[in-house]
Amino acid sequence: MRWFLTKGRRLNRVYVAFMLVSFMMGIAGALQAPTLSLFLSREVGARPVWVGLFYTVNAIAGIGVSLWLARRSDRQGDRRKLIMFCCLMAIGNALLFAFNRHYLTLITCGVLLASIANTAMPQVFALAREYADRSAREVVMFSSVMRAQLSLAWVIGPPLAFTLALNYGFTTMFLIAAGIFAVSLTLIAFSLPSVERLEQPADMAITEVSGWKDKNVRLLFIASTLMWTCNTMYIIDMPLWISSELGLPDTLAGLLMGTAAGLEIPAMLLAGYYVKRFGKRRMMVTAVMSGVLFYLGLNLFHTREALLLLQLFNAVFIGIIAGIGMLWFQDLMPGRAGSATTLFTNSISTGVILAGVIQGGLAESFGHHTVYWAIAALSVVTLGMTMRVKDV
Repeated sequence: MRWFLTKGRRLNRVYVAFMLVSFMMGIAGALQAPTLSLFLSREVGARPVWVGLFYTVNAIAGIGVSLWLARRSDRQGDRRKLIMFCCLMAIGNALLFAFNRHYLTLITCGVLLASIANTAMPQVFALAREYADRSAREVVMFSSVMRAQLSLAWVIGPPLAFTLALNYGFTTMFLIAAGIFAVSLTLIAFSLPSVERLEQPADMAITEVSGWKDKNVRLLFIASTLMWTCNTMYIIDMPLWISSELGLPDTLAGLLMGTAAGLEIPAMLLAGYYVKRFGKRRMMVTAVMSGVLFYLGLNLFHTREALLLLQLFNAVFIGIIAGIGMLWFQDLMPGRAGSATTLFTNSISTGVILAGVIQGGLAESFGHHTVYWAIAALSVVTLGMTMRVKDV
């Protein structure tokens, strides 16, 4: 990994700092997200409909706030200072959830703080892209390794979150998350660089900043949204489907998620290594094809061994689109790394909103098996749209 070394063959401390920040912030996020519905239900006493409303409001607010901050970050100011501000909001959000159990406070103040806090990670990736470009380093492999840190965080985070929440209480869990964000803030302040950027004209239209006028950006955003809709529908429905319709052990759901997250890491690293040879478009098309095979396989094979084997296709699908997808947005929107990265993360948020509505409606009206045929059909549509986006 030559890009990890300076010209004198010494370890590049800036790159190590980027890795540590992405891993630690990933861990902090992975402590909070998996247990949120359990927290709202048990600690706050929210009914299922209010739990669902919280997720919807949180996702919609996150899209609006992150787009606004991304637009400002690409025009002016020090991106590192914005990341520090977002990290400070993340600390405040974790402390609020640690000591507050009032639903209206959490869905207003909590959602606002979370929306700002969640902008930190795409801004870290945008800063990393700008730093790599300025220092003439390998961008794709560096970004892939950073994405792998998030996958590793999600292998470790969810089991740790449930252990802390169930054995020591949610207050302890959120306080630990706040502490990790505080350490991340210190690393950002003293280890990450400030990168000088070209200012965008103040009167530039939002459609120009976001790249929405570009047909390829629009196609990629819609395709990426559908990719994450498929993935989120699977994550929401799979634990229920396994226990209620397949009659398999509840613990299998956690094993499948952990297996997929673990396999995503080599998938991301291999994608970063081979992307120069095959190109981003071909790699993304391969990923979506793997997703189609995965979702079709879920409809056809229902044994424990088959479901575990299918996770290989799931890992290739998610591992590639999580890393290469973001870089494809950035390449289609040169000079607007913040907006491009945020557009990618907002495709994930939009996918979450769509997935909750579609999965809930289908499972309620037609049963869980219908969800997987719908996911398979969506993945085929996604494949067609991805093939129409130009390579860069």
